[in-house]
Amino acid sequence: MKKEDNKKQIIVFGGCFNPPLNSHFSLAEQMVAEYPEIEKIVFVPVNSQYEKMDLIENEHRYQMLKAVCDKNEKFEVSRVEIDSVRQLYTVETLYKLQEEYKDYEVAFLTGSDNLKTIDTWNKAEELTRNFKIYILERDKDNMEEIIQNNAFLRNHRQAFIKAKDTIKSNLSSTFVREKIKNRKSIRYLTPDEVISYIEKKHLYR
Repeated sequence: MKKEDNKKQIIVFGGCFNPPLNSHFSLAEQMVAEYPEIEKIVFVPVNSQYEKMDLIENEHRYQMLKAVCDKNEKFEVSRVEIDSVRQLYTVETLYKLQEEYKDYEVAFLTGSDNLKTIDTWNKAEELTRNFKIYILERDKDNMEEIIQNNAFLRNHRQAFIKAKDTIKSNLSSTFVREKIKNRKSIRYLTPDEVISYIEKKHLYR
């Protein structure tokens, strides 16, 4: 798959979004603002078959994302993974979305914590050969150091783009779930639309 440097991009932002937080949407907004080539951020919630504890059902997480994304023309939410009969591998998701957004270059956004294990992902060679991957440095991570310390990453260096230093994120859905469980306020931690949905559906109690 040929990468075209001047082509508008669709950025795939995958995650549990359990629940989605202000920091998720802030990160997406910062990406759009900092990179003029980015046309849209597509949020892709993982399938509930994903091996993670306390993951609520697909439809709830989809609807919470949609309630916010519907109000931002640069945001979309995809059902590509939650409607799959099994949890898709990242490269499969990207292929499906590339098919959907034929006029754009599809790229992936992930954290430096995930960069450290990309070499173990299914079809990692294919993923890094065919798609650009934006890396958000977390905590004290340094993308270049991580790459230099891993032979696979060094050999596929062309795939990785360090997200600009001005882009910051502090994601902790676990913290928010604990707040809800203890009946504490989550105002300003997640959008009002998400809070309303959580209260209506009595989630995370």
